[in-house]
Amino acid sequence: MVKFIRLFLLLAFLLFLAACGDQYNGDFSYKVQDFTFTNQDGEEISKSDLDGKFWVVDFIFTNCTTVCPPMTSNMASLQDQLDEAGLQDDVELVSFSVDPERDKPETLKAYAEARGGSFENWNLLTGYDFDTIKEFSIQSFKSAVEQLPDSDQIMHGTSFFIVSPEGNAIKNYDGRKAANMEKIVEDIQDMM
Repeated sequence: MVKFIRLFLLLAFLLFLAACGDQYNGDFSYKVQDFTFTNQDGEEISKSDLDGKFWVVDFIFTNCTTVCPPMTSNMASLQDQLDEAGLQDDVELVSFSVDPERDKPETLKAYAEARGGSFENWNLLTGYDFDTIKEFSIQSFKSAVEQLPDSDQIMHGTSFFIVSPEGNAIKNYDGRKAANMEKIVEDIQDMM
């Protein structure tokens, strides 16, 4: 009986280690909900298209007069830094519009291009309604999105999130700070 218990405990321990093999350590772990949205080229992009890669996520809108222009410029800078580090094929960038009614694919494309972005590994997504992106942001990233009363501005988080190859948000950074882009690259390199 003692041998059976030891064997059972050994097998349970080995299963535990195997289950932990593909997990990435971060500051938290939020399961990102499945989605299928439209990118800047009018193509459908789903969560499954990003499986197996790290991705960096932010929430923006093109009519934003405060935080979105520097965040988008920082995402373009991050894209360049990932390329310089040889990671452009291993890391996807994803910007979700919180103003999908106004942010059509061509609007998002022009917005990113004007700030130095390209689209080899960056998808700017729209093609849903406001309530969908509000719920998605809250459920997947614990990040609030609210339409400001009597305004065309939308309150949203300013974080850049790292999402693991398994589809879990695991770290966040202030996307307004250019210096954080280097930290994101370093942290991804350390996890690979």
